[in-house]
Amino acid sequence: MSQMPQQAAPAKCPSCAEPLESGDLFCGACGYDLSAVPAAPQDHPTLTMGASGVAWPPPEPDSPGPPSAAHLPTDLPGTDSGGKPLPGSPAHDSPGSPPPGSPVSPASGVRFDRPPEPDEDYALQAPDPRVAASAAENAETTETTESAETTELPKVCVACRAGRVDDDGYCENCGHAQPRERDHMEQEVGPVAAVSDRGLRHHRNEDAFTVGHTVLPDGTPAMLAVVCDGVSSATRPDEASLAASRAASEALLTALPQGTHPQAAMHEAIVIASQAVNALAEEPPTAREHSPHQNAPACTIVASIVTAGLLVVGWVGDSRAYWVPVDRGAPPARLTEDDSWAAQMVAAGLMSEAEAYADERAHAITGWLGADAYELEPHTASFKPDRPGVVVVCTDGLWNYAESAEEMSEVVPVDAALRPLHAARVLVGHALDGGGHDNVTVALLPFPAPPQGAGSA
Repeated sequence: MSQMPQQAAPAKCPSCAEPLESGDLFCGACGYDLSAVPAAPQDHPTLTMGASGVAWPPPEPDSPGPPSAAHLPTDLPGTDSGGKPLPGSPAHDSPGSPPPGSPVSPASGVRFDRPPEPDEDYALQAPDPRVAASAAENAETTETTESAETTELPKVCVACRAGRVDDDGYCENCGHAQPRERDHMEQEVGPVAAVSDRGLRHHRNEDAFTVGHTVLPDGTPAMLAVVCDGVSSATRPDEASLAASRAASEALLTALPQGTHPQAAMHEAIVIASQAVNALAEEPPTAREHSPHQNAPACTIVASIVTAGLLVVGWVGDSRAYWVPVDRGAPPARLTEDDSWAAQMVAAGLMSEAEAYADERAHAITGWLGADAYELEPHTASFKPDRPGVVVVCTDGLWNYAESAEEMSEVVPVDAALRPLHAARVLVGHALDGGGHDNVTVALLPFPAPPQGAGSA
């Protein structure tokens, strides 16, 4: 909490205007008692509160090297970012030993209510009535009516409903932290929806998302979702995730209506998102004098585009995308491969997936967006599912509690394709019920993209 500044001594005697010296208790000219000078009115800080597909030609490979493998089901034919046929269902996507604390039973409801803060069960120190009286007196004696009209009223604490909120966002009376705009966010745009929550352990939400829909040149619909997770060890991770999600979304909404192949548009959107995060590190050299060892702003990214006949994903980092068919008798799939220490161990054959993700180094990422990143390597893959389903795009705050494709399929509501916002709330509630150790963000896109005007039931 911030502290109120000390009252400065008057420069002149309030009675005779004789100049005073520091430490004077009485005026040397007239003997006026300087301790009788009324204190200046306190500030009134205010808590700022925020808030059938197109027949495209096959995309060209992004790089001469082989593309990163993705976890694919046998019934999702398509091409990867190298333009090669997709492999069959991978063995490493089979359910392994679930990580500790990962419940796999289906979620039957949503619980967003964190343990309630008692309002009347304990006594709070009442605000000092002299403060209110002093404020009223000062208001009555204000000479300028215009300044009195433009003075902002103090924010009242949501917990004790009596104390004022300081510039740091805490109540001066009970010390309760006030809610911020990004603590919990929900958005539904047509048939696609997303929910993000701070979780139960973090002091702020460093995730960000954007969702949207547009129309392709032939008039068919296209939906998109972008989810970013700020790297907590970097500086300003919340700004990085917000900048990346917005930049990628704007790029996709611009490219798709122009007829750009969705997979090519996805690759370019990730590059643009990386540039937006890099720009956050372009600060004067003096800005790092007080914190020279801080890393540049950084985040991960995962995004998906869904049209009437094509499903495209792109990612850098360890945020993921899953495929969950409406027919739960069909196999679900994880569509992305983590840029992480654990994934490298599994790919090298040094550990099983269960062993790697049980290691304390499992979540150390090897790819991210940011000026401190190594060489940027956006991963993209396209699929052509032969049945309806839903794409789950999420941060590790969710998949830590439903890691395998089978676990994710069990917690996704069966009507998720029809009610994506409700399903997103259920999934966030599942993560909070599991412990909420991290920020959690999830976006849901039904496949195929429904006609324009369709939305959640």
